[in-house]
Amino acid sequence: MPLQPKASGSIHGSPLRRAHRARQRDDGVVGQDPGTDRYADARRRMVEVDLAGRDIVDPRVLAAMQRVPRHLFVNDAQVGQAYEDRALPIGREQTISQPYIVAFTAQALAVAPGDRILEVGTGSGYAAAVLAEMGAAVVTVERDPDLASTARSRLDALGYSQVEVVRGDGSTGRPERAPFDAITVAAAAPSVPEPLVTQLRVGGRLVVPVGDRRSGQNLFRVVRTGEGNEVEDLLPVTFVPLVGRAGWPDPQTGPRRGALRRNHPR
Repeated sequence: MPLQPKASGSIHGSPLRRAHRARQRDDGVVGQDPGTDRYADARRRMVEVDLAGRDIVDPRVLAAMQRVPRHLFVNDAQVGQAYEDRALPIGREQTISQPYIVAFTAQALAVAPGDRILEVGTGSGYAAAVLAEMGAAVVTVERDPDLASTARSRLDALGYSQVEVVRGDGSTGRPERAPFDAITVAAAAPSVPEPLVTQLRVGGRLVVPVGDRRSGQNLFRVVRTGEGNEVEDLLPVTFVPLVGRAGWPDPQTGPRRGALRRNHPR
């Protein structure tokens, strides 16, 4: 399928630039007030051309992408590029993912209202907001304390009360909160992290990029079944590395005991 394979983990922490008025719908999902959103047309073009114009067909994904104000999740200097279909650098060697990849992942997760979702790699909070717009309750884990704090403040300001931001090593998940209906990982692991698979309910879905930038990365979907796991290779991507006990070693501290180092998904 035609695609732009260059995507990245959504890790970002710039402050809110201005007050943004959100409206709470009767169903509890946060939406944008068209009367105060001057970026609505740009966002609509992004959805129609870059998402629906390709292979994003889930109407709930398209509606969520239409409502979330991506311009409030990027740096000041990049506001004018917020609705271009590309990843944007946001400092600290991190990026906010290309909108197509955020939508593709949400579609691959088959999110249903009321789903409990674990997100590994909060970054700016943009992808978590999209999942929340689809009616999910999201636990999102960020290893960087500054990014976690900023994302929490941003999501709270926009009214996403169903998103819980947690500081920690997301590569090993949150076993005390399991099982999850779906898990999404916004950074590339050396292999499918086994701790995340075990935290899915039977029938649960994990979407995770696997590989490194030199040898290439692919986005995989793992469905946990009663008799094992179903693994599907979805598309080539480029993400920042997943650092943690079940990911890559921290470049500042070196390898960690017990870190997984397999090169291929299970």
